[in-house]
Amino acid sequence: MTDQSKPQTFSVEGITAPLRYTTFRRVWLASLLSNLGILIQGVGAAWAMMEMTSSADKVALVQTASSLSLALISMPAGAIADMYDRRIVALVALSIALFGTALLTALAWSGLTTPNLLLMLCFLVGCGMALMGPAWQSSFSEQVPAETLPAAFALDAISYNIARSFGPAIGGIVVATAGVSAAFALNAFLYLPPIVALILWKRVAEPSRLPPEQLSRAIISGVRYITNSPSVKIVLTRTMATALVGGAIIALMPLVARDLLHGGPQTYGIMLSAFGLGAVIGALSITEVRKRMTDEAAVRACTLSMSGAIAAIALSHEPVLTTPALVLAGAMWTITWMLFNIGVQFSAPRWVTGRSLASWQIAFSGGIAIGSWGWGRLTDAAGTQVTLLVSAALMLLLPLLGLRLRMPRISQRGKDAEVLADPEVRLPLSARSGPLVVEIEYRVAPENARAFHKVMQDIKLHRQRNGAYGWSIARDIADPERWSERYHCPTWLDYLRQRNRTTQSDRALDSQAVAFHIGPGPVRVRRMLERPFGSTAGRKMYPTTRTEVLPYD
Repeated sequence: MTDQSKPQTFSVEGITAPLRYTTFRRVWLASLLSNLGILIQGVGAAWAMMEMTSSADKVALVQTASSLSLALISMPAGAIADMYDRRIVALVALSIALFGTALLTALAWSGLTTPNLLLMLCFLVGCGMALMGPAWQSSFSEQVPAETLPAAFALDAISYNIARSFGPAIGGIVVATAGVSAAFALNAFLYLPPIVALILWKRVAEPSRLPPEQLSRAIISGVRYITNSPSVKIVLTRTMATALVGGAIIALMPLVARDLLHGGPQTYGIMLSAFGLGAVIGALSITEVRKRMTDEAAVRACTLSMSGAIAAIALSHEPVLTTPALVLAGAMWTITWMLFNIGVQFSAPRWVTGRSLASWQIAFSGGIAIGSWGWGRLTDAAGTQVTLLVSAALMLLLPLLGLRLRMPRISQRGKDAEVLADPEVRLPLSARSGPLVVEIEYRVAPENARAFHKVMQDIKLHRQRNGAYGWSIARDIADPERWSERYHCPTWLDYLRQRNRTTQSDRALDSQAVAFHIGPGPVRVRRMLERPFGSTAGRKMYPTTRTEVLPYD
């Protein structure tokens, strides 16, 4: 992580650093093959739908079915990735995708595929990949050292886009020579390498002294973290807006090949490969882009460039002109998504990494899914060319979002702080004892009241995103120097989690607040149980602070 004034960069040599580690190298290479298979299947699914129906709406829904599963499943998937063994979660996810693909292959081979069945099975395969995503990306920190994490994220993007460069062209050839069922069968076979690679990974789990959250509570905790993180919300908003507008080029690619270029499945594959080639170029260029430009300037430049590329694709009727426009669009598309992805990943602490990644995945895939449906409907009414021109015009307006929702710089906020030592306890407590009320008393000079109150508003956000409820700050009207911060945690176990979820940035904010304290003694903390006589029999006990006044820690 870097200082806010110095955006993080990494060299081309650094990009290859994670491949020196056996587990990451093995899984990464296997995922490259899996990505290749997914894209081959995508060509087959889109072409199969176009053979079954002439409706542009139905063709665009193939992309919607795959993306919608990501939007619906991602948050539970992120919570599961944070709660359980990520290796096992990834294996289960791949098994689901393999089952859906195998069933799709059998139906296509038998000639029993219908548009609705195709959409349902694309949705099922998408569900498996949605479950896989957060577990896979959040496991990078377990496979490579922290200093190589940015390179691991870049390699993940490069993996997909290398596959995108070749997968669609291979898919077009397979569909043209052997039919869509062969494309589905090839994808099913290519799920096997990542399954084997994950089985070979001897993951060393880090034991936690606290039990995992229930799934529903884990999802709520993730949502609370995101809603109380302004920088994450900005990135998610920009991500969804870009996906909604820019997704037209992805959803309508089959129609570009058929209606504008008057080609077949091979033309479609070549067009997708051109887009994928541009994406690889974009991934390899991200270092230089971030070195020369701020994230906000880079996002603006990419969206403006994409606008011009989409307009060129709409107006061109020759592959020789459409191909370079697609390469440019792919490069700008990937740089934009990497900037958004890096912003989210490096803002989140380890305990919520999977859920933060899931939120980004929801914003991205949800925007693609909704946008694909809308662009399909517009295409039915106005045609492919007009639809792409509308998309280009809206892309031209996207930089205006930066005037109010400026891209945040990467900071130290997501870096985990040292775990606090367990304080002593005098009142017997169980995991379910609660609610717990925490009161923190400061004494602040009157001339510093406004500055102190401003710092406390930032502390409010970090308390709430880590699990606190009902936060308030009050000033004693009879003693203006005395301020009381107060918040609740539902149970004692929730309080222990909230206490140890703080990051280095959160601790720095706490230190700023304490710096305003003028004594005579230290900042005082009271932790009180609202239901002090609940039964604790038969329940595991957890350490706690005393309920008396303690020095602030």
